[in-house]
Amino acid sequence: MARRIRAAHEWLVAERDDAVVGYAYGGFHRARKAYQWTAEVSAYVDRSAHRTGLGRLLYTELFDRLRRRGFRLLVAGITLPNEASVRMHEALGFEPVGVYKNIGWKAGQWWDVGWWQLDLGAPEGEPPPEPGRLGQRRFAS
Repeated sequence: MARRIRAAHEWLVAERDDAVVGYAYGGFHRARKAYQWTAEVSAYVDRSAHRTGLGRLLYTELFDRLRRRGFRLLVAGITLPNEASVRMHEALGFEPVGVYKNIGWKAGQWWDVGWWQLDLGAPEGEPPPEPGRLGQRRFAS
């Protein structure tokens, strides 16, 4: 986990009673320079905080921070099936763009991963300046 935090563009943490109940982060999508304006985003919310709006809060803050830093496109991979995550991403404006079949191994089996993207509305023409570096923020809930 520490390695993921160090490699992220942004990493946000939500705490309740000194315990982590959620986090969201934006990291590199691909290593090539051409993709530097795209961030892959992910969020986790503990079961005790499901359906409280915490995931939306974390993602909204994360997206605002990434937009301000010059990112133009966000992508999210969702292990399928996961109706709740799909609904949340689509409610935030993500659009489905494809599915990798049997690409992820976890819990003793192969899983499909669907991909969604959100255009942050960068201007056309010349590329924006290179995105900024790591930022972190803690949330209390």
